[in-house]
Amino acid sequence: MLADQPETGDVLEAQLTVRPKPPFHIATYRNLTRFARTKPLAFSGGVVLAIMVIIAFLTRYAGLAPYDPEQVGVATKFGAPGADLILGTDQLGRDILSRIMYGTWISLKVGLLSTLIGISLGTIIGIFSAYAGGMIDLIVQRIVDALMAFPPIILALGLMAALGASDTNVIIALIAILVPGATRVIRSQALSIKELDYTLAARAIGATAGRVVWKHILPNVMATYIVLITITVGFAIIVEAALSFLGVGVPPDVPTWGGMLQLGRKYIDVTSWLAVFPGIAISLVVFSVNFLGDGLRDVLDPKLRGR
Repeated sequence: MLADQPETGDVLEAQLTVRPKPPFHIATYRNLTRFARTKPLAFSGGVVLAIMVIIAFLTRYAGLAPYDPEQVGVATKFGAPGADLILGTDQLGRDILSRIMYGTWISLKVGLLSTLIGISLGTIIGIFSAYAGGMIDLIVQRIVDALMAFPPIILALGLMAALGASDTNVIIALIAILVPGATRVIRSQALSIKELDYTLAARAIGATAGRVVWKHILPNVMATYIVLITITVGFAIIVEAALSFLGVGVPPDVPTWGGMLQLGRKYIDVTSWLAVFPGIAISLVVFSVNFLGDGLRDVLDPKLRGR
């Protein structure tokens, strides 16, 4: 029996053998399958969001929509959903499906661009404020407090009243209401990272401020940054829809989900599908983004990992 046992050196050699890393596409596939198995709701949300993005791009650049969203008289006014017109027509005989598909492009463009720019600016400002400290940190945080004192929708309405109705101005207004919150969240995390042993050791051996921020603080706030983006996209889409619903967002001649909701409210006594279908589109995207954000938070946050 002793002869059948492996030598001690063989055991150590087997333990010290480093397994080669799998190719990138195999590692990505394994990570996706693991994510789908452990976080099915989050994975489903990501799939729905990806489908929406594909629909938006194909509608914008490949003419995927069956009709021009502004084409009047496709069928009779207030046409009911049927085989030819799946979601029916509005008060001018325009195809609702085509308008919703084009509105997907507007909503995702406004939501994603404003979120990426706003959260990125908030991350930069939050790290700078935390690392600088002193009077700079005090001034930055008082400005953040002043901006956060306004309810987001009120601040957005004020900016839109000053800037005018356009999708670019909606993005600017959303950036203005997203930066303060992101700054506060990232600053709080950067403050704790700034006082950790490895950050203090890097500063003690003479590392420059840029190197400390780039090598130690920024990588450790990236998980929070990604989660903030995913959970904020839904909020940005809702605010854009609310502004369009109130008539101060994207111009009325551009099909948007919020504008279609406003139109559906006006004719709710005539037909219900004018408001139902845009509302379903908004809810579907927002729920998908929120599910994906919750799943990414659980995966990326060390405190929640493994739950």
